[in-house]
Amino acid sequence: MQTQTHSYTHTTYSSILSYTSPLDLEEFLMTQLQSGDMDLMQELGEFPDDDLEVELVERECRTVQPSYRTYYHRLGYPCQTALSSSDFDLRGLQPDPRVDSLLRFSNHEDLDRFNQEARQSSRHPELFALYPPVDEEDCVEIRPKPDCPREHFGTRILIRCQAIKFEIDIEPIFATMALYDLKERKKISENFHFDLHTEMHKGFLRAHTGRVDTSSLARAGIFSITNPSPDIYLVIKLEKVLQQGEISECVEPYMSMKESDTAKNRDKLEKLRGQADGFCQRLGRYRMPFAWATINIMSVTSMTATLDRDTVDSDSSSQLPRRNSERFSTVEDPCSLSGFKPASVVISQFFKQEGDRLGDEDMFKVLADLKRSSTLQRRMRTISGTIKLDLTLAPEHCLPCLSPELIPTKPLSEKTVRPVKEVLEFPSEVYIPHNIYRNLLYVYPQRLNFSNRLTSARNITIKVQFMSGEDPSFVLPVIFGKSTGPEFVEEVYTPITYHNKSPDFYEEVKIKLPARLTERHHLLFTFYHISCQQKQSLTGNWLPIVHNDRLQTGQYCLPIALERLPVNYSLHSPEVPPVKWMESHKGVFNLELQAVSSVHIQDNHLERFFILCHALEGKVSFPIRVREEKIPENKLEHELKLSIISLSSSRLEPLVMFLHQVLDKLFRLIVQPILIAGQTANLAQIAFESVVSIVNSLHNSQELEKDLQGRNALLAKYLYYVFRLPDSQRDIGNTSKKKASSFGISIFFTLGRSSATAMGNMLLQSRVRSSSNPDIPTPPTQEDNEVTHIFSGKPECSDEEFFPQQFHEELALQMVVSTGVCRENAYKYAWFFFELLVKSMAQHVSQMEKAIPRRSRFSDRFKDDITTIELDQAEKVNISLAFFLYDLMSLMDRGFVFQLIKNYCNQMSAKSVSMVTLISMRLDFLRVLCSHEHYLNLSLFFSSPSLGSAPASPSPSISSQNSSSCSFQDQKISCMFDLTPEFKQQHYMTGLLLTELSAALDMESEGKAINATYCLLSAHDLDPCCVQPEVRAKIAALYLPLVGIIIDSINYLVFTGLLQLQTIQTCCKANNPEEDIDSVNPINQSVAMAIAGNPFNTLTRNALASMTSMVRGSSTLSAETSRNLLVCFLWIMKNADQGLIQKWTLDMPFSQLNRLLELLTICVSCFEYRVTIQRELWYSKSQQAKARLEEALLGGMGARGEMMKRVGGTDRTIGQRENLRWRKDLTQWRQTNDRQDKSKTELDQEALISGNLATEANLIVLDLLEIIVQAVPLNECKDSVVGGVLRVLLHSLTCNQSTTFLSHCFSTLRSLIVKFGDLLFEEEAEQCSDLCKKVLQLCSSCVDNNRSQACATLYLIMRYSYSTASNFSRVKMQVTLSLSSLVGKSSDVHEEYLRRSFRTILAYAEEDTDMQGTQLPSQVDELLRNLNNILLDTVKMREFQKDPEMLMDLMYRIAKGYQTSPDLRLTWLQNMAEKHNGRKCYAESAMCLVHSAALVAEYLSMLEDHKYLPVGSVTFQNISSNVLEESAVSDDILSPDEDGVFSGRYFTENGLVGLLEQAAELLSNGGLYEAVNEVHKIIIPILEARRDFRRLASTHDKLKKAFENILQKGQKRMFGTYFRVGFYGSKFGDLDEREFIYKEPGITHLPEISHRLESFYSECFGDGILEMIKDSAPVDKNKLDTNKAYIQITFVEPYFDDYELKDRLTIFEKNFNLRRFMYTTPFTKSGKPRGELQEQYKRKTILTTMHSFPYVKTRINVIQKEEFDLTPIEVAIEDMQKKTRELALATHREQPDAKMLQMVLQGSVGATVNQGPLEVAQVFLNEIPTDPKLFRHHNKLRLCFKEFILRCGEAVEKNKSLITSDQKEYQQELKRNYNKLKENLRPMLERKIPELYKPIIKPRFENR
Repeated sequence: MQTQTHSYTHTTYSSILSYTSPLDLEEFLMTQLQSGDMDLMQELGEFPDDDLEVELVERECRTVQPSYRTYYHRLGYPCQTALSSSDFDLRGLQPDPRVDSLLRFSNHEDLDRFNQEARQSSRHPELFALYPPVDEEDCVEIRPKPDCPREHFGTRILIRCQAIKFEIDIEPIFATMALYDLKERKKISENFHFDLHTEMHKGFLRAHTGRVDTSSLARAGIFSITNPSPDIYLVIKLEKVLQQGEISECVEPYMSMKESDTAKNRDKLEKLRGQADGFCQRLGRYRMPFAWATINIMSVTSMTATLDRDTVDSDSSSQLPRRNSERFSTVEDPCSLSGFKPASVVISQFFKQEGDRLGDEDMFKVLADLKRSSTLQRRMRTISGTIKLDLTLAPEHCLPCLSPELIPTKPLSEKTVRPVKEVLEFPSEVYIPHNIYRNLLYVYPQRLNFSNRLTSARNITIKVQFMSGEDPSFVLPVIFGKSTGPEFVEEVYTPITYHNKSPDFYEEVKIKLPARLTERHHLLFTFYHISCQQKQSLTGNWLPIVHNDRLQTGQYCLPIALERLPVNYSLHSPEVPPVKWMESHKGVFNLELQAVSSVHIQDNHLERFFILCHALEGKVSFPIRVREEKIPENKLEHELKLSIISLSSSRLEPLVMFLHQVLDKLFRLIVQPILIAGQTANLAQIAFESVVSIVNSLHNSQELEKDLQGRNALLAKYLYYVFRLPDSQRDIGNTSKKKASSFGISIFFTLGRSSATAMGNMLLQSRVRSSSNPDIPTPPTQEDNEVTHIFSGKPECSDEEFFPQQFHEELALQMVVSTGVCRENAYKYAWFFFELLVKSMAQHVSQMEKAIPRRSRFSDRFKDDITTIELDQAEKVNISLAFFLYDLMSLMDRGFVFQLIKNYCNQMSAKSVSMVTLISMRLDFLRVLCSHEHYLNLSLFFSSPSLGSAPASPSPSISSQNSSSCSFQDQKISCMFDLTPEFKQQHYMTGLLLTELSAALDMESEGKAINATYCLLSAHDLDPCCVQPEVRAKIAALYLPLVGIIIDSINYLVFTGLLQLQTIQTCCKANNPEEDIDSVNPINQSVAMAIAGNPFNTLTRNALASMTSMVRGSSTLSAETSRNLLVCFLWIMKNADQGLIQKWTLDMPFSQLNRLLELLTICVSCFEYRVTIQRELWYSKSQQAKARLEEALLGGMGARGEMMKRVGGTDRTIGQRENLRWRKDLTQWRQTNDRQDKSKTELDQEALISGNLATEANLIVLDLLEIIVQAVPLNECKDSVVGGVLRVLLHSLTCNQSTTFLSHCFSTLRSLIVKFGDLLFEEEAEQCSDLCKKVLQLCSSCVDNNRSQACATLYLIMRYSYSTASNFSRVKMQVTLSLSSLVGKSSDVHEEYLRRSFRTILAYAEEDTDMQGTQLPSQVDELLRNLNNILLDTVKMREFQKDPEMLMDLMYRIAKGYQTSPDLRLTWLQNMAEKHNGRKCYAESAMCLVHSAALVAEYLSMLEDHKYLPVGSVTFQNISSNVLEESAVSDDILSPDEDGVFSGRYFTENGLVGLLEQAAELLSNGGLYEAVNEVHKIIIPILEARRDFRRLASTHDKLKKAFENILQKGQKRMFGTYFRVGFYGSKFGDLDEREFIYKEPGITHLPEISHRLESFYSECFGDGILEMIKDSAPVDKNKLDTNKAYIQITFVEPYFDDYELKDRLTIFEKNFNLRRFMYTTPFTKSGKPRGELQEQYKRKTILTTMHSFPYVKTRINVIQKEEFDLTPIEVAIEDMQKKTRELALATHREQPDAKMLQMVLQGSVGATVNQGPLEVAQVFLNEIPTDPKLFRHHNKLRLCFKEFILRCGEAVEKNKSLITSDQKEYQQELKRNYNKLKENLRPMLERKIPELYKPIIKPRFENR
C-alpha cells in the first residue's frame, strides 16, 4: 500500500510539474537585437557586450613604503468633553466644510476621471519599500561576499607613558613594557622600549648614544589583544646603567631618601648624581635590572566600565583584589574589551627586582602569587615612585604611527612629532594566511651557568650579533634598537646581574632577517665579564641561522669556546669542536629562537612539498637534499607524490598560513604536464585529491570560521581575491601584463641554482612567482640591494612554455573521473570547486577576443563534463549547483544553461524523496537562479505573453506587440492569467518558479515558494532600473499567471476578517461573546450589528462566510505567508496595464469575479492598520490630542510625504537598504510583547510605515474595484457585481483606515450611489443598512476630513433614496437603527463631533438648490432632530458608565420610548442583554432576550395564526410576569412592514427560536434550570411543527442536562442577594427620596455594595459631599444637610405570606418572581435602637417593587411600603423559633456537618453571653403576665421553649455520634450544659396559665 501511495503522489506531482523545453535564447536575442525596437530592453539595461568584468583590486597597504606589493583579483559582474442637554441645539453649531465636488459632476465619465486623478496623486511608487522583508537567514540567494584579506589585529589598546617619577632623581631610567598571559603562561607581545630622560640624563649618556632616530623616541605603544582574558598583565620593567654593587644596594637610596628632605640629603644626593654620571660615562652601554611593576589589563577595563572614572590609582600591581572580594569576581568574569573607556592609571609602587628571579617563568610565578593573595605583595620589597599610564582604545588611524618593522603607516603626519609604535602580538591559534611580508627573528638568552668554572667572571653580559660571514666586517645592522638611539644596531648587550656566575636573562633581541639567507648567516654570541674598571672577554659561541636549508628555531643549549674562534667557523656546527671548549664541550648557555616569518615554514610536510616543487621549476643539480635525505632525479616523482599526499597531515596553523601558496602549487600541478628525467609525469589526479583533502580538513576544523552558507571563510577569500589561472596566459589584459612584468611577475618558472639552494630562498622565489602572493615586490630600490640581487638573477620566461590544456577543463575532468572518498568530499564541498571553475572560466574569457560568441567560448568536452557533474550529484549539491548555474549564465551559452536547468528539474522529479523535501530543494535552487541581475531579460519580460503556440521562429518585435496590445478584443485575455505551456517556454525561469509555487500550494510546502516570489517582486519594485511605468507594466505582465494561482488558492488564505467572523459566530452560538479588543466599550460591535437588524454581521458575512466552511475543511497558510502572497498580488495589480485588467474582469465568469472580490476582501483584512499604540497614551489626552495623533499616524499627505522623503530622491536604493531595519519582532505580523526596548522615535517610525503600507494596499484594492465598477454596465450580472463591490467597500470601512484612503473610498461610494442608486436601495437592502451604519459611525470621527467625507456621503444617500422613492423611510429607519446601536458603544461615538456632522448634513439640505421645492429638507430636518434626541440620552448614559444600575435605567428608558418602534426596542433590549452578559448577570440578560422573544411573538401573532406559535406575550408569563408589558404592540397601533417597521431579521420564526435558545442558555448559566424548562415549552411546538427532529433531540438533551443540574445542585445554588437603597438630597436630581431594591450576586455583603456606591458617588460629587446612613431607621429629610447627598443601604430578604409558602417549596421558587421584600428595624420606646429584653421592640418593613425579580434591570423601584411593630415578647418568640429551626436543620441534614452542629449547639446550650435562651425564659416566663392580652404570647413562648429543649437534646445526641475520641470531654461538657439548662427551664415550662386551660363546657355535677 505504501508503494502505491508513493506512486500516486509521484504521478500527481509529475502531472502538475510538466517541464517544457526552453527557447534557444541566444538565437532569440540575436534576432531581437536586429529588430531595432529595443526601448523597453534598454530601459532595464540591455544585455552588455559581455557580462564579465575582471578587476584588479589593490591590496590595502597600511604602511607608506611597502617592501612588497600585490593585487587581489576579484571576479565581478556589472550591478544594477462632556455636554449637557442645553448644548443640543443643532442650528447653533458651526457646520464642517462641505465637499465641493459632491454635486458637481452630472456626467459619470467626468466623475470617474476626477476620482482616478485624485487617487493617483501622491501615491507611493514602491509598495515593497513599505513592507518588511524576509529575514536574511531565509534568503538562500544571498551569497556572502568575503572580506578582503588583511593583516590580523586583535583589540588594539593605546598605552602612553606620561611620567616615571621616584622620590629621588639621580640617574637615567630605561623602561620596557610587554603583555603576559598568566593563564597560558606565555608572553603575548614583543617588548616596547621607552624612556623619559631629562636633558641632564641625556647628557650623562651622550658618549654612548650616537645617532638618535625619531622612531626611538616613542613613548606610546599600540598593543593588540586577540583573546581578552582576566589573566593578561601589563608588565613594566625598569633598568638603569650598570654600577658597582648588588641590586639591593643600588636601590637603597630610592627606598630611604626623599627629594623633599633637601637640607638633610643635599650632599648625599649630589654625591650620588656624581657617581651616576661617572658610571654612565664609563659603562653607559651596559644596564642592570632595577625594578618592575604590573597592572591587570582587565581590571582597568572593569573599573572604567563600572566606576566610569578617568583616573585609576594603583599600588604596584594596581592593588590586586582579594580572591573573595567583589572586584575579584568582576575580574574573573569572561572579559570583553568592547566597553573599554579611556583611563589614566597611576602605579604608585614598584617591586625591587630580585637578581635570582629574572626569567619569564619567575615572572609568571610571582604574578600567580599576587593574584592568589595580597600577603606576598606586603612581603615583597617595594620602591616608592609613580608611573602614570594613559590607556585607551587605539583609533583606526593614529598619527604618526610605525609598524612593528618601523615603517610609517598611512596616513602620514604632516608634523614631526613623537611617533606611536605598533607592538607585535604573539597570539595563540590565530588561523589567518600571511597577507604581508614579515620576516622577524626573536632571540631570547635565558641562562648561563659558570658556577663550575674557577674564574673571576661574575658581572657577565652577552653581546649578540647577526653575521653574514666570519669577518667582523660582515656584521649586519639588522637588530632593532631600543629607546633614544638608532633604529637598527649591529650589536646588543644583555643586562648584567652583579656578581652572579649563573645569571638569568630576560632580554629580547629582535632581528629583521634578510630576505635571502645562506649557510654563512649566523648568530654570534660573545660573553664578557664587565669590571667596573675594564671589560674582559670570555670568548663565545655561534649559532647558524639555517640548518639543512631550514631556519633554526626553538630551544638550544650551547657550549662556550675558550679560545678565539677559528677561520670559517660558521661552516662548522657548534657540535664539532674545532677549538677548546668550556667544561669539555658541555652546554652551559640556554637560549630560545622564535621566528615570526611569512617566508620560512615551520612544518616538515609543507617544507618537503615546497622543496620538491622547486626542483621541478628550476635547473637544479641532482640529487637534491631534503633535510638529511638526498633524492635522485629518478625518485623525484615518487617523493613528490608522497609529499602531495602528506600535505593534509600538516599542522593546521602553518597550513593555513601558507594556504595560498599551497593551493597555487597544487593547481599548477593539476594543469601542468611535468617532465622528469625525460618522462612525462601527470600529477593532476593526485594533486586534485590533495586539494579535496585540504578543503575537507579546513571545513572540518572547529577553529576556522564559516559563513552563512557554510563555506570556509579562508577558501572563500582565496577564491574571491587571490586565485589566478596557473598557466602562462594568466596575466589579465595587456596593461596588466605590462604592469605585472614591471613588478617582476612572470610565468611559473623562477630563479634556479646550480646547487641546492636554501629553503628560505626557495620560498621567497615561490612567493615572488605566485599569483596569490600578497607580497609581490615593487621594483628594486637602492635601499634593498639584496633583493635587487635576487631579482637580477631571475631568468626570463620562455615563449615556448605554453600549455594548451585549460585549467577549468582539467578541473571539470577531475571532478568527473574522481572516485571513492575523493569524489564524495569533492561534491560535499562542491561550492569551492564550482566557484573555482567559475573564477578560472571568467579569467579565461577575459583573455579572449570580445567578438567570440558565447557558444564558442568553451569546448564541447567541457560542456559534456559540466552536464555530467550536474546529472550525477544534483540533489547533493543543490544550492551550490544553483549558484554555479547562476554564474554560468554570465559566461556561457544561456540556452545551454537553460538546458542544464531543465535537466536538473527532470532529474529531481525522478528522485525518491518526500515531495515536501523535493519541492523545498527545487525552490531554493530556483530562488538562487532568479536572483540573477539579468533575470528579467533572461525571462524575456519585454516580450508580451504569447497567446498562441510557442513561436517556431523569433517572436515579433516589441513595437508590433505593443501596437497589438492596444486592442484586446482580438485576443483571449484570460489565457494571460493562466500558466500555459507557451508561457513556460518563452518565459522559462518565471514559468519554472510559478509552476513550483502552484505545486507547493497543493503539497503544503507553500512558505518557501511564496517567499521566493515575494523576494523577487520586491527586488523588481526597488530596482532603480524599473521605475518607468511601461517597464513595470511589462514586468507585471510577466507575473499575470500568479494572479490566477492566487485566486484559485483563496481557500488557503488566513486573514483577520475570517478570524473575526469565526469568533463572532462562535460567540453567538455560545451566548457568551468575548469582549471587544477595546475593553472600555460597553457593547460588543458584533452584538450591536445583530441588534441593528444585522445579527450575523453581514459586513463580513457575505464576503467571507463561504470561505469559513472552505477553510475549516482544508489546510491554510500561515498569516505571514498569506500576507506575503497577497502583497505580491497587490503589486501586480498596481503595476499591470489597467486596460488589460479591465478587459480581464469584463470577460471573467461571475463565479470567478466573485472569488476575485472575496480575494480583495481578504486583502483589506490583511493590510488593515494595526500598529498598537500604548492605550494610556490614547486615553490620557484630550480628544483633540487624539485627533492630532490619529491624523499623524493615519493621515495621508504628512505620513506619505515623510515616507517618500525617506525612500525617494535620486537614490532609489535607499528604500531597499533602509527596509533592512525591519525585523520579525518589530513588524505587525511578527510582533512580540517585548516592546520596552523601543524608543518613541522607533515606535513613531513603525507606525508611520505601517500606516503608509495600509493606505497604499487599500488604495490598490480601491483601484481594482473602480476598474470592475466601470465595466458593470457591460456585465450581464450587474446587480450581483455592484453588490459584491459594495460588500468589499463596506468591509474596508469596518477596518482601521487612514484618512487618505477613507477620502477616496467615500468618493468611490458616492460614485456608486450616483450610478447605481436605484439598484442599491432596492436590491441591496442589507448592504444599504450596513452602509448607513458605517457612514454614521464615521460621522463621529475626531478627524475633520473623515467627518466631512462621511457627512457628504450620508446626505447623498438620503438624497438619492428620496429621489428613487419620493421618501426615504427605509434610510431613515436604518439610520435611526444604526445610531441606536452605535450609542451603546460609547468609545466609538463622540457626540460633539456627531452633532456637528448633523449640522453639516442639515447645511447640505439647506444649500441643495435642486431639492428646495421638495419635502427632502423638512424630512432631513425631522430625522436629524430624532437623532439628536437619541444623543441626549447617550450623554446621560456616558455620565453613568461606572454606575451600571443607572446605565441600565437609561437604556431601559430608551427602550421603553421605542415601544411603538419594535425594531429599535429590540435593538436596545439586545444592547441591555449584552451589557448584562458582560457583567455576568445571566438572569437579567436572559430576561432581556425573553422580552425580545415576546415582542417578536406579538408580531408573529399579528402576521398569521399558527397553533404552534405562542399567542403573543401571554404565553411567556410562566417564565416571567413582567413579559406582559410587551403586549403594548398590537395591530391597532402598528401593522407589519409599514415604513420599514419589523424589518429586522429576528422578526421571523427562526429569529424567535434563536432568541429563546439564547435565553435558555443564559438561564442555564445563571442556575435557573427550572426556567429553562419553561422556555423550551415554547420552542418545542415550533420544532415539532417543522419536523426538525435534529434540533428536537438537541433541545431534549438540554432539558435533560437542566433537570440533572436541579437534582445535583439542588439547595446548593446561590441566587441573588437583595438590598434596599435610598437616595436623599437634591444632589441626586431625579433620584431624590426614591428607593430601589438592588439585586447583587450571591453572598454579597453589605460593606461591598456600600463601598461601591460610596466610591462612585464620591467621585461624582467630590470629597465631603456624600454621607452613608449607617442604620435602617426612617430618614427625616428635615434633619439632613441640603448641601450634601445621603445614601441608606439595608439588607432585605424576600418576603412571602403563609399562603405563598405553600406553593413556593423549592429554593428556586423562593428566589424567582420576587416582588416583596422585608427588613427589620430594632427600636425602644426611649428612642435607642437597642435595650433590655423587656424593652426591645422590632419594626418589620415590607417593600413591594414595580416588577418582579429577575427583570431586565438589576434594580427596581419600590412602589409600596408596609410597616408593623413587634412587642418584646413577640421578638423573643421570633428569636426562639429561629434558633429552633437552626437546630432542626443542623440535626436532620442528610450529610451531617459536625462543625456546624457544634456551632449551633454552642450558641444554644453553651451560651454564656447576655440574652441567651435562659435569660429570655427568665425575663418572659418567670412570672405569669398580669395583662390577659399577653397570655397567648406567654404560652406560645413556653411552647417554643419546649420544642427548643427537645431539639437541643436531639442535637446533643446527634453530636455524640459524630465526634471523635479527642472530643469526648467536649461532648460531656455539652451534655452537662444541656442538663443544667433543662433543669433551669423545667419550672418555667411546667407552669401553665390556668385561664388558657379552662374547659369550654362546664361539668354536669356543677349544674346540679
